[in-house]
Amino acid sequence: MKRDLVREVSSELYPRIEGTTDSEVMFYLALTFGLEEDPVEAVARMAHLVERVGREHGVEHPLGMTLGISDGSRIFAIRYASDGHPRTLFHSKDMRALSELNPRVEGLSDDARAVVSEPFGDLSEYWVEIRPSSSVVIDGGSLEIRDFKPRG
Repeated sequence: MKRDLVREVSSELYPRIEGTTDSEVMFYLALTFGLEEDPVEAVARMAHLVERVGREHGVEHPLGMTLGISDGSRIFAIRYASDGHPRTLFHSKDMRALSELNPRVEGLSDDARAVVSEPFGDLSEYWVEIRPSSSVVIDGGSLEIRDFKPRG
């Protein structure tokens, strides 16, 4: 199955693949599909391909992922699984709340956010779970949550 996916990586990017992990192949597929221009759309196209190829190989639920991607100013987070039950993903309510939880958090604006696979600390009220099959775009103080679906 992985061989079929690797064949879909652009010929310019293929030589950069160094390892053998599924996540590296998925990363290069997303780059092939325009990760630098439109991260959510590129991941949706990558997810569609992985699911299609996986099912062609008899895998009922071929994909489970939680992703965090940044372009240096925005954060893109995606929580998705073919079976509808992806691993957890959370965002912080705001950095002011995190700095109350941990005073060593400094140098970030009050509207900054963190994205984590599991909340740290005992105070769950500082964290919001990202619902399954969702994408999140954090840009400065704004946070936008949309449904996420693989697209071919």
